[in-house]
Amino acid sequence: MRDENHFALMLGRAVLAAWGDMPRDIQEALFEIALTDRPGDRDDLAKLLHDRHPRTAHAG
Repeated sequence: MRDENHFALMLGRAVLAAWGDMPRDIQEALFEIALTDRPGDRDDLAKLLHDRHPRTAHAG
């Protein structure tokens, strides 16, 4: 069986692909969870998401 990181990468790519179709509350929850251990990445993650899905806004 593959390790957890393999599946986390798969899910992460799926989340990026579907981000613009997700309800805002789900986007905000995932955004905050993703930053739990990496608060310094907040602006870069928000920019990535906005660049991929311009109609979305990051939490914060």
